[in-house]
Amino acid sequence: MVVRVKKVTEEAADEAERSPLLGLARRVLLAGIGAVALAQDEVEAFVNKLVERGEIAEQDGRKLIREMVERRRKEAGKAEEELDRRVEELLKRLNVPSRSDIEALSAKIAALTRKVEELKQG
Repeated sequence: MVVRVKKVTEEAADEAERSPLLGLARRVLLAGIGAVALAQDEVEAFVNKLVERGEIAEQDGRKLIREMVERRRKEAGKAEEELDRRVEELLKRLNVPSRSDIEALSAKIAALTRKVEELKQG
């Protein structure tokens, strides 16, 4: 987990250099992920204590943890999709071109450059 967070943090630093707003959004998301991971660790410790005390069966404890992890995974996916949607809307409102817009313009420039070169030679 630590290695993944470090990698994501390095990616966030790269993004922050390119877009301060996106960098800030990523840091907020990473903070949320850290809080969720901490909460998951706490829940697992709590369930393990219940199992040790014999208050719930080990199999039920594993099932409970599995269900919690799956629910967290679904919620994290929804949150990521919502964040992406909101960032896209904000960038659109700020009139910031998307990657696909820039790629389309680059393709048009390349095509025009080829035509100009053909006209020069012909």
